[in-house]
Amino acid sequence: MAKQVPTSRLARGTKLGAVAASSVIRTQRTRLSMRGRSAAVRAKMAEESMIRTTEQVVTVLGTMKGVAMKLGQMMSVLDLDLVPESHRERFQKRLAVLRNAAPTVSFESMRQVIEEDFGQPLDAIFDEFQPEPIAAASIGQVYLGRLHDGRQVAVKVQYPGIDAAVRADLKNLAMFRRVLQSAMPWVTPAVLDELRLNMESELDYHAEADTQLQIAELYAGHPFIMVPRSLPELSTTRVLVSDYLAGKGFEEIRQLPAVERNRIGEIIYRFYVGSLFSFNEFCGDPHPGNVLLANDGRVGFLDFGLFNRMDPEHVRFETICLRAAAEDRAEDLRQLMIERGVLDSPDEIGAEECLEYVLAASEWCLLDEELTITPELASGAFLLAVDPRASEFAGMKQQNLPPEHLFSRRADFLTFGMLGQLECTANWHKISREWLYDEAPVTDLGKAHREWLSERKPTPTKKPRARAKKPTTRGSGTK
Repeated sequence: MAKQVPTSRLARGTKLGAVAASSVIRTQRTRLSMRGRSAAVRAKMAEESMIRTTEQVVTVLGTMKGVAMKLGQMMSVLDLDLVPESHRERFQKRLAVLRNAAPTVSFESMRQVIEEDFGQPLDAIFDEFQPEPIAAASIGQVYLGRLHDGRQVAVKVQYPGIDAAVRADLKNLAMFRRVLQSAMPWVTPAVLDELRLNMESELDYHAEADTQLQIAELYAGHPFIMVPRSLPELSTTRVLVSDYLAGKGFEEIRQLPAVERNRIGEIIYRFYVGSLFSFNEFCGDPHPGNVLLANDGRVGFLDFGLFNRMDPEHVRFETICLRAAAEDRAEDLRQLMIERGVLDSPDEIGAEECLEYVLAASEWCLLDEELTITPELASGAFLLAVDPRASEFAGMKQQNLPPEHLFSRRADFLTFGMLGQLECTANWHKISREWLYDEAPVTDLGKAHREWLSERKPTPTKKPRARAKKPTTRGSGTK
């Protein structure tokens, strides 16, 4: 019998609590047994203890599909300093399962979700439906189907009970922090607050279908970016139907020659970061499971449950702060942060600390030179900015970054992490000058994008569509 996702707060809290307890006991025993041993032996024992603790945390994250799953996906993108370097490749493979492998939820259980939401048998809605999932999402899995009009579609279906699981995770956030910090000290209150603000919105697949269709229409006809059109009229709260996109997954992309990886990396950067400055909106969930290299060479983007539209004034604030950092205008940057309310205690934070903090996180796209992004570079920047173990920027880490900017910075870090996994090379600053300074593009992709923008008909800002009634299709059935 297929294993079900634990949904009660108590059950999920107990899983994490068991990891925490065993981690504390193991650490105490390790410290006691270290007495009188050589430094080399102590280091070896500490390393083994860390590996066992991290192994347990990864195992627990892999059995849960809510906030814990999202943290696991972040770990899989950013090559964080969780375990010694000699063991990292093995853990990265384990973590990659969190974003790629289909979990063990039976097809009959998933079929029941579809039929309950539609109020009809599966074959009344789809002409064909493959029972084996083709991909996994953080709160569901994806199937391949065919509509009665012949269209091939991807069907994303939520795990049964995942809504209760996510809400249980959200109630357990305080426990998550205590438990997960044993292996992930960067799981700060700010990180958890951001997840709390945005995670529950992922539970509404009909709203996501609306968003995805709007983004697909926004990028219609683009020379190198494509978003499959969703079908809101055939989507419900727990089922999202969209056009099927065939292509290479991220692991296959990683095996491509450097010149092709560099091209794909620039496209990823433009979509996840550039769209904020071009359209005042961005996808807040960059990770490898959401990217495909289509057969025609375009890069396809999936999954829009975490999507944010920002106030243009907030985007302008980020733009002028990045300009100030790029131009080493430390005093101007500090004043901007004071006026925006980022600095709660400005008397304790000097201009140079403000500048160095921004550069620690964003210098990769503010330096006017070619740079190869590595996993170590991306994870190092992230940890330096948020990890409380790092003594640098202690004052800045206690300040109050507004939630809308925290969300955009998270997207920026995860994009940086993806580029590190691809080990892409580019002059990222010259690309970013298109949106930071409104300068003419210097890359071929930039020129093609600018031409598309000039020819594209402007579309008015769309408000979320009213929820459609449940779809009606031929056939009959009961809930």
